[in-house]
Amino acid sequence: MQNFRRIRIIWIWIFLVFFSLFLLSSNLGKRRSWSSPEQIIVEITAPFQKFIKETVNVTENLWLKYFGLIDAHNENIRLKSEINDLRTENYRYRDLFATHQRLQQLLQFEKTIDWPVSAAQVIGRDPTGWFESVIIDKGTEANLKINMPVVNAQGVVGRLVAVSNNYAKVLLIIDQNSAVDCIIQRSRDKGIIKGLSSKICKLDYVLKTSDVIAGDMVVTSGLGRVFPKGVPVGEVTRVENIPGELFKDVQIRPHVDFSKLEEVLVILKEDPLGSQNKESD
Repeated sequence: MQNFRRIRIIWIWIFLVFFSLFLLSSNLGKRRSWSSPEQIIVEITAPFQKFIKETVNVTENLWLKYFGLIDAHNENIRLKSEINDLRTENYRYRDLFATHQRLQQLLQFEKTIDWPVSAAQVIGRDPTGWFESVIIDKGTEANLKINMPVVNAQGVVGRLVAVSNNYAKVLLIIDQNSAVDCIIQRSRDKGIIKGLSSKICKLDYVLKTSDVIAGDMVVTSGLGRVFPKGVPVGEVTRVENIPGELFKDVQIRPHVDFSKLEEVLVILKEDPLGSQNKESD
């Protein structure tokens, strides 16, 4: 009941304020100044009018700012989404550009090889972890055979040790079971590359009388009947003469970065080792 009375009193005051303002506005065109009763009415009603106007302005500003914040929030979400899309697209273009550069290097390297080649993609590594090897996405359907050499634009990668219809396994030169007949490019001294770790190989059977120093380039000799002659293998990083040993201790850093191996070339060179085995059978 009290709430009803309060509401009724408020509405009465609002009516009186607007009625007074109506009377004042209706007399504006008749007199230039207010009479004493009108002045009293103005003094009473003006504060209420000012309060109502300020309330309306504050409400309107808050309302506009609220919608402005909503619009800004939505615009911020949209811009962030566009930035993420552009960032993803930029990464994709960078990867495509890097792939394009690697393929260009492979094509340039292919021109230096007298044998036909087949390009392949590295799709995995040896699941057992026992060997340093990778799986490529080409097999007998692409005329690949066991013992065919595998290279890339940097140099020797390895050789095929297993082949199926659409896939093949490449034994890398950094594997301890790998052996590649090589020569020192400068002095023409011979040795055999074998794997030590993912980044280091050793050059075995280098005589102590051989002229080998750090920085010498090592290339394939062509004597192993697998790799063509002159394909880059690596660079000599250390040479030691161990007392009592017949050969020098020579370490090689391969040119190929096997941690970033993605595309390779398989040289379609007939397998002389396999053909000899068949003849002996």
